[in-house]
Amino acid sequence: MCRLALGLAGWLPLACSSAEEAAPLEEVPGMVVPANFPAPVYSAEENPPTPAGFALGRVLFYDPLLSRSGEVSCGSCHQQFAAFAHADHRLSHGVDNRLGTRNAPALQNLRWRRELLWDGGAKHLETMPLAPLTNPVEMDETLENVLRKLNADADYQRRFAEVYGRKPIDSQQLLRALAQFTASLTSANSRYDQYARGEAGGTLTPAELRGLSVLRQKCASCHATDLFTDESYRNNGLPGGFAADSGRAHITQQRADRGRFKVPSLRNVARTAPYMHDGRFATLAQVLAHYDHGVTESPTLDPQLRRADGQLGIPLTAGEQADLLAFLGTLTDERFLHDARLSEKDR
Repeated sequence: MCRLALGLAGWLPLACSSAEEAAPLEEVPGMVVPANFPAPVYSAEENPPTPAGFALGRVLFYDPLLSRSGEVSCGSCHQQFAAFAHADHRLSHGVDNRLGTRNAPALQNLRWRRELLWDGGAKHLETMPLAPLTNPVEMDETLENVLRKLNADADYQRRFAEVYGRKPIDSQQLLRALAQFTASLTSANSRYDQYARGEAGGTLTPAELRGLSVLRQKCASCHATDLFTDESYRNNGLPGGFAADSGRAHITQQRADRGRFKVPSLRNVARTAPYMHDGRFATLAQVLAHYDHGVTESPTLDPQLRRADGQLGIPLTAGEQADLLAFLGTLTDERFLHDARLSEKDR
């Protein structure tokens, strides 16, 4: 395994003993820590990136072989042009056209996540794929059968041996290879990022700057830092109760967690419609309208949505909503959405 150290430009290799020498990190997308980001939770030292490991992870991400029917890949529900969310789908279609109960979340900046999925059911980037792989309405497979199929494929045998130097392909190799790809999904080159880092061309319009001010005043308690999420779980007052989905309580079995879901990042939010854990809102304007006047009462409603005057929600004037929408557009990272290195390719 390679040993790395954190330098001014990100993780730098010191020494290697793996099957493949670690390459300069710029050869693997998304591995240099952006200047306006905190240190990642899942560091490069945990799974040293290599071009061959990244390429293997990308092939696996887009391969429907990982599903029972051979028709659904990770990339089926996580589309690059939508920041690896599922564009225009409230609920994603799994094997045999089955529908789940949640909207597919965007996959971006995953190295900074302490817990993953809407309810935090995955505690580590390398174990996250087990949830969709084994879910009966998503990929409906078993880990044992996925490994059987991979080991029966001569090309996969060759590629895994090139990266890991041993046979047969095992679960650790599979999960770490997938993490080589998902860890690379770093979005940090929006117009806002250029503005925040003082880079050339990093300017915002007056409306966008007003929207940034509104966000900092009224939204940043949840959508915090330049990651635009505090990684907490909140009940944001969606109408309809929690009979269909208890949220975080599904994991903790605590009544206090009923209706709480992970605060999503606002990065690329203009491209990740529909919104909320169940995809109920088709537009960002509908989302802002909900916070202004659509929040409903429940025992676990987030305190941030209880106002001093006894009303619920976050008061937003029409002008503030227009400015917020203008600012949210500056969080779109076109380079990330169109980076050919992250797209589906033939083996």
